[in-house]
Amino acid sequence: MRASLLASFSVVLIAGASLAGCNRSSSGGTQGETVETRPPNAPEQNPAFPGQTRAPVMTTDTEFDVRTIASGLEHPWSLAFLPDGAMLVSERPGRLRVITDDGTLSPPVAGLAEVDARDQGGLLDVAIDPRFADNNLIYWSYAEPRDGGNGTAVARGRLVRGAQPRIEDLEVIWRMTPTLDSTMHFGGRMVFSGDDILFITTGERSILEGRRQAQQLDSAFGKVIRIRPDGSVPADNPLVGRNDALPEIWSWGHRNLQAAALHPETGQLWVVDHGPKGGDEINAIDKGKDYGWPTITYGEEYKGGPVGEGITAQEGMEQPLYYWDPSIAPSGMAFYDGDLFPAWKGSLFVGALVGEHLARLTLEGSRIIGEERLLAGQARIRDVKVGPDGALYLLTDEDDGELLALVPAGSGQ
Repeated sequence: MRASLLASFSVVLIAGASLAGCNRSSSGGTQGETVETRPPNAPEQNPAFPGQTRAPVMTTDTEFDVRTIASGLEHPWSLAFLPDGAMLVSERPGRLRVITDDGTLSPPVAGLAEVDARDQGGLLDVAIDPRFADNNLIYWSYAEPRDGGNGTAVARGRLVRGAQPRIEDLEVIWRMTPTLDSTMHFGGRMVFSGDDILFITTGERSILEGRRQAQQLDSAFGKVIRIRPDGSVPADNPLVGRNDALPEIWSWGHRNLQAAALHPETGQLWVVDHGPKGGDEINAIDKGKDYGWPTITYGEEYKGGPVGEGITAQEGMEQPLYYWDPSIAPSGMAFYDGDLFPAWKGSLFVGALVGEHLARLTLEGSRIIGEERLLAGQARIRDVKVGPDGALYLLTDEDDGELLALVPAGSGQ
């Protein structure tokens, strides 16, 4: 691991400690106060239950160093770990890199499918097959250019390492339908479940024509998708056998799912959904459930005013476990299950783009009872992963983006 530092200091995160080591809190508040002090975008809206938003500041006495593993990445989007300690990092303009544990970047991996890299589109998530040691398969999601527009797609292929890494046996295993001409809200996170089933998140493409399709079961917009690694549909998906629905749908009513992870104890899929102006959500996903967008939301339109009827609850639609208002623009999440930071065990980490911080959420079962904001004002955090070594890895969404690692202070890791 390269020893250069993003910042040459140890970070002490106690009530009142800043990144510079002064006795002030990195979250801007003191223990027990709400971590969010800005006024909400939609002050007339009320949470459905206590603790659904604006959790109190809850910090730990944790010291860490922030190390730069690699830089010079153009808007990196996703990170995945290979068995030998190397990493795959996607860059949104369409490049996939192999990064060795000493920070060396490979040339772009050859043989990827063409991407539509306008605005929010491009090369998105990357994932390793659960049986990678036997088959060398990797998966990636991307904005696929098509006649009449584009759409999220997932491809897989066999990774061949070497001086010029490449993909062989490329196969597109899933395509979002219908095609729509939009450069926004692709979703694209991928997670393999414990039984080697692949979850894929999508967005509803932002424009009104796509937004309303988040509630339509014959559209893949605003959905969680569940397929086998070869693209086939599991027989126990909730809509299998219906002529009016896509069989790959697992849940619906989402806006733009930018983060997904499995709860380490229950195995349940948790996701983070970008809200509009306010109303970013954390949801625990249940089979065949409707999560409400755009009928219910805790946000408002970017230009002001309610989304639709401006309601936050309706029978038959699920409530988020937690929401942020104002928005932090979340992207990337990970449950911390490593051993390097005992005080963080069981915490949920979520990256913030507009918020430019790393949120650490304290859980009590499925309730979020505390929040801490780390690295405040340092960078747009696009992805968050726990490494095999127990370090917490981050990608920064910049023209000159970085791969960072949070390690125990003074550890020399």
